[in-house]
Amino acid sequence: MIREARPDDIPQILAFVRELAEYERALDDARATAEQLHTALFGPHPAAFAHIAEDDGTGEPVGFALWFLNFSTWKGVHGLYLEDLYVRPEARGGGHGKALLATLAQICVDRGYGRLEWSVLDWNEPSIGFYKSLGAVPMDEWTVFRLTGAPLAALGTAGN
Repeated sequence: MIREARPDDIPQILAFVRELAEYERALDDARATAEQLHTALFGPHPAAFAHIAEDDGTGEPVGFALWFLNFSTWKGVHGLYLEDLYVRPEARGGGHGKALLATLAQICVDRGYGRLEWSVLDWNEPSIGFYKSLGAVPMDEWTVFRLTGAPLAALGTAGN
């Protein structure tokens, strides 16, 4: 079962985020707090949205998807960017990841969004194979760039 996240899910979402960061070999980079997630998901101006996958038998949360809107100037419509998709190892293969993605795809269809996109680490072959099996295609001609930390601060203050 897939459902929208609720405020009382924040501790579970934070645990999933940390488990995902550990899987991606970047646990030290997972610094979000419960307060930050609560504000982002449920504050006066939500910047992100989340869905929870629950085990059909027990009702226990086994995974989540956290996403936000982007916008295509070429298509003139929003898209959905999937920031995190995670299913606990013991629940993988049970259809939860596909159900989460299907839920997000349905949101795109229902709202007229032009695309659903996400990033995946190059070494994560199991996920890449799974995404390709759904019809997703890698954007090989695009390279993701990111500014963080001191370079972000330097550029942000360069024009002041």
